[in-house]
Amino acid sequence: MEVATVALSFVLAVAALAAAAEATPVNKSCVTGSAGASVSIGYGGASASAGVGVSLGNDAYQSNCPLAEEIVRAAVEEAVAADPRMAASLLRLHFHDCFVNGCDASVLLDDTPFFVGEKTAVPNANSLRGFEVVDAIKALLEQACPETVSCADVLAIAARDSVVASGGPSWEVEVGRKDSRTASLQGANSNLPAPTSGVATLVQKFTDVGLSAKDMVALSGAHTIGKARCTTFSARIAGVGVGVSAGPANKDMGFLQSLQQLCAGSAAGSALAHLDLATPATFDNQYYINLLSGDGLLPSDQALASSPAGGAAEDVAALVADYAFDAALFFDDFAASMLRMGRLAPGGGRAAGEVRRNCRVVN
Repeated sequence: MEVATVALSFVLAVAALAAAAEATPVNKSCVTGSAGASVSIGYGGASASAGVGVSLGNDAYQSNCPLAEEIVRAAVEEAVAADPRMAASLLRLHFHDCFVNGCDASVLLDDTPFFVGEKTAVPNANSLRGFEVVDAIKALLEQACPETVSCADVLAIAARDSVVASGGPSWEVEVGRKDSRTASLQGANSNLPAPTSGVATLVQKFTDVGLSAKDMVALSGAHTIGKARCTTFSARIAGVGVGVSAGPANKDMGFLQSLQQLCAGSAAGSALAHLDLATPATFDNQYYINLLSGDGLLPSDQALASSPAGGAAEDVAALVADYAFDAALFFDDFAASMLRMGRLAPGGGRAAGEVRRNCRVVN
């Protein structure tokens, strides 16, 4: 899959911007989250379990790399302006990183003759993109303040800036992560939710890493931007998505028929469809509105709007409705859940990590 190439002129332009922006304040628009939606699921103990052993702060680079966030922001804005889909790609990199042994940039490591990383895992292969953008950002940071800003922090900051560049909320990113010296192909294959997952499986995947059902629903809203291959929603077209009821899930037959036509003409299911057909490049709450109309692209998305009597699925569906009718609530909860996910720490703690000079290889 093609990935945006950052030209030398772009690198020089951002470097010039960084040099001239010494007095430019870092984005401090902090979103602390709302009181929560009117459903019985909540964050519970996710914050505590996700934060064990984590020592993060908002000003870790204030003295030794004060332009770090400005450098990342300028590069992300340039990349997203050139390719709006890149916003979703960078956001997804952070998610796929954090769900495998914490937020430690393990997802960025390339395979070597003696090491197998996570890029070839089933959820990642021919799917993750944006690595070249991360490389360009890291090169600028190494020029400005060598061996200071971790690749894991780059992913966290770039995820926030991608959301903002697409019209979504901002939050004060906590930094101070270290980069891993290893990766887990098995973890990537087993920890990341599949596009065919039902509600129970989705909740369990998030619970396994210390996040809640409410975090799951809020973070799923990231699918308001980006695209997916036909192979990821083939079950949706067939109407056999796991955990998706036959009625409401398929009530927009025109939408499903349009997807069938798109995919029928593509080789090996390689065609791409917008995750949010209505506002594909705008970070908003349209994703949840789509689910209420039966227009969720992935089976795992549409499953959130199913509403059996009682149980967690009913509470999840209620939260979907809350977000569909209240964009501000979704923005608050999304920002709060991103902070919680960003606190997921490697099992061995951060002391064993490093600050990579090149995000693709250990030092």
